[in-house]
Amino acid sequence: MLLAFHKPYGVLSQFTPEPGSKWRTLAEFSLPPGVYPLGRLDADSEGLLLLSDEPGLNTRLLDPRHAHRREYWAQVEGVPSTDSLARLEHGGLAIDDYRTLPCRARLLDPAPDAPPRDPPIRARKSVSDRWIALELTEGKNRQVRRMTAAIGHPTLRLIRARIGEFALGPLGPGTWRDLNAAERAQIFV
Repeated sequence: MLLAFHKPYGVLSQFTPEPGSKWRTLAEFSLPPGVYPLGRLDADSEGLLLLSDEPGLNTRLLDPRHAHRREYWAQVEGVPSTDSLARLEHGGLAIDDYRTLPCRARLLDPAPDAPPRDPPIRARKSVSDRWIALELTEGKNRQVRRMTAAIGHPTLRLIRARIGEFALGPLGPGTWRDLNAAERAQIFV
């Protein structure tokens, strides 16, 4: 079984709560028994999270040798210039002890039709914001947030919108569904 789940803001990508944590867990969403998340999204990130009970899918999806594409929509502070987006695309940004690989980066115009977040992001009248799309083949801890910060545009909201060719689509926050054979094939392109 392979499930697509729209992980809401404030939910950990795990079933067991962490002692003293303010975050909710996947245990609250009536997922089938025996499934586990394929990869992670931080509690303050939203969007497409895959879950499965099939051994080996985690390696097939996450091993860097397979270079599965993942698209993220990031609402960032300010409006990134063409040069800033080019810095993201060329890779080589120093983040902790590694350098990023090349990726695709573009402004999203119009902004995506994302469901409202609870709680909403902070709004500042004196600082504009903009949505950008980043397509990565690697997935380091908090990578997108660190990349946008490195170019001077901190991430305000982050949504994983696509894995492979499978898009989150109209699946609402906190809901999930089993994927059919054609949708599974879109993930592992």
